[in-house]
Amino acid sequence: MSFRKVNIVILVLAVVLFLLVLHHNFLGLSSLLRNEVSDSGILGLQPIDFVPNAPRQAVARRQEEIPVVIAASEDRLGGAIAAMNSIQHNTRSSVIFYIVTLNDTADHLRSWLKSGSLKNIRYKIVNFDTKLLEGKVKEDPDQGESMKPLTFARFYLPIFIPSAKKAIYMDDDVIVQGDILALYNTPLKPGHAAAFSEDCDSTSTKVVIRGAGNQYNYIGYLDYKKERIRKLSMKASTCSFNPGVFVANLTEWKRQNITSQLEKWMKLNVEEGLYSRTLAGSITTPPLLIVFYQQHSTIDPMWNVRHLGSSAGKRYSPQFVKAAKLLHWNGHFKPWGRTASYTDVWEKWYIPDPTGKFSLIRRHMEIANIK
Repeated sequence: MSFRKVNIVILVLAVVLFLLVLHHNFLGLSSLLRNEVSDSGILGLQPIDFVPNAPRQAVARRQEEIPVVIAASEDRLGGAIAAMNSIQHNTRSSVIFYIVTLNDTADHLRSWLKSGSLKNIRYKIVNFDTKLLEGKVKEDPDQGESMKPLTFARFYLPIFIPSAKKAIYMDDDVIVQGDILALYNTPLKPGHAAAFSEDCDSTSTKVVIRGAGNQYNYIGYLDYKKERIRKLSMKASTCSFNPGVFVANLTEWKRQNITSQLEKWMKLNVEEGLYSRTLAGSITTPPLLIVFYQQHSTIDPMWNVRHLGSSAGKRYSPQFVKAAKLLHWNGHFKPWGRTASYTDVWEKWYIPDPTGKFSLIRRHMEIANIK
């Protein structure tokens, strides 16, 4: 009788142990599923899809994942494709791209990402609701190109990636030649929400623009004749920075309500016209300069070698271009346009559009000339 009781006790213990193991595994699975589910319900910014093609072990090690946010408009989609391709092929790190676009571009983008070497990238397509910008921007005939909604995607990083502590933002007119992990590991000083490349650094040529302003200091972007600007006590000669590539501490960004601060200055500009009329670059730069005045860290200048798009000529030596970690075609002469510099470097990473909707303008011109 006692022997049967012992067997029953052992059986009960075995069942309890099995249930405990099952419960533990269920919790682990639930946690994994929570990590894989797309964020939803965010006003104005709705995730469309999430493609986890990376190895499962990379997904599990969330702390090693590098979030890269990039905007992708229909007329510049080839730029975003080339940028992502260059990043993916120059790193062994687990990168996830948050591609911010408009609804009518999503299907085109998705079909392009399914082609060739892009099949293995992990990405999330996020729709940008233009209603977010109501009352914050106004049409300006002189700045028509800069008024495109996706230009402001960089202001809303914490909404795209609510669970991330850190992220990289970059424009679509870049090519990455270094390991993106090095940029991601850029140290940010305590209290700093972002790290930019300053326009006075040794690798960027100073570009004088029309009028009194210069593209490398604050007076080139802000109207110092306005009382509200003067009250900020910011030196007009302060070196500006380029917001086309930056590393963000999203924890600090949220703590300081950076997005709300940026929106505040956008609204004030609509009401009072605070930006310089000699503005040479993106209209997203002035509010960033105000909010981050003497409150930002810096990235290695080689991670934003810019002005490649400021003219069709070549301003850098082939050796320097090869050594650059990131090449930036900011300016009017884009590498997919009629004329541009260093197009051979950019085309190395460009993948033709399988739908045929996007094509290189100069290729059309070359074919026309042959005919």
